[in-house]
Amino acid sequence: MDTIHINSYPSNIMIVDDTADNLRVLFDMLKSRGYSPRPVPNGKLALQAMKIERPDLILLDITMPELDGFEVCKRIKSDEKLKDIPIIFISALIEPFDKVKAFSLGGVDYITKPFHIDEVFARIETQLKVGRLQRELKATIENLEIRVREQVKEISDSQLATIFSLAKLAESRDDETGKHLERVRNYCKLLAEYLGEHTAYASQISTTFVENIYQASPLHDIGKVGIPDAILLKPDKLTAEEFEVMKGHPALGAQTLKAVVNQYPNNPLINMGIEITRSHHEWWDGSGYPDGLAGKAIPLSARIMSVADVFDAMRSKRVYKPSFSLDETRELIRTGSGTHHDPLVVKAFLTLQEKFNETFEELDEDTEKS
Repeated sequence: MDTIHINSYPSNIMIVDDTADNLRVLFDMLKSRGYSPRPVPNGKLALQAMKIERPDLILLDITMPELDGFEVCKRIKSDEKLKDIPIIFISALIEPFDKVKAFSLGGVDYITKPFHIDEVFARIETQLKVGRLQRELKATIENLEIRVREQVKEISDSQLATIFSLAKLAESRDDETGKHLERVRNYCKLLAEYLGEHTAYASQISTTFVENIYQASPLHDIGKVGIPDAILLKPDKLTAEEFEVMKGHPALGAQTLKAVVNQYPNNPLINMGIEITRSHHEWWDGSGYPDGLAGKAIPLSARIMSVADVFDAMRSKRVYKPSFSLDETRELIRTGSGTHHDPLVVKAFLTLQEKFNETFEELDEDTEKS
């Protein structure tokens, strides 16, 4: 019968028995078959030794002083680093109760003394084969999971690129918005990360929330594709009637995205995109549009987007207005706390305003051209 070596080295087998003759017999027997045996005279030393060098398999006697084999097995199985080591009990106890207890504690086999050498070898090699196959299966599953994650990420990245391209298409109708989408997604990420770490909103903001708001925020004005050019591109102040038409873009955008979510109802990214698109013009005091939501009835993602959008709109130059300074923009947002904006989001913005401004200047086309 061939000896089983795991990972091309002799299998490390710990022998735990308080009887010197048993240790010597098992040691010589295993050594003669090419294994690497480690004799240990009691359970306490065995527990210490296996933490220093993890054995591939343990031959464990039951009747020992201080810690018997049952207790040693129990402690091994309670240790996350050791619990997967196969344990074969070798004992003079022959009562069914003892065997049942051994298996219930996690033993994989039970050999009764006096033992036959060939039987011991057969059972050892069977368990080493099982252990090898389990490790190979685990490695296969892990490799498969990695491949699946890579493929999902590839699909996800492709979908995100498509979503962002659609948002850019909507934005491209107004050639003065520059890198607005790139900037607001970064503002939203800054705010979400801060709120998730430093405020009462921590329980609502996970790493997934942060990633989703970063990816979904460019969709906020996708509804503008349904606004006539005469209104969308008008260089002068809109009339009351024109403004009413413009106010329809959040609902138009949300309606467009709902057609997608009907096919993929559990997609959190698209669902957040709907929240942001429909509600980023809602105001904290209930005077916004299109639904007149107030306070925390406004989705948190939209409350974050509202501050990010106002900041970028104020700092950006338009044909109908100059660029506002950071001080002017900060004051406008600060005075809107509790009326236009969620006070906690405003407070976060005031802490992060310099980072907002750095992002704006880094991604401002006028700055790049100068």
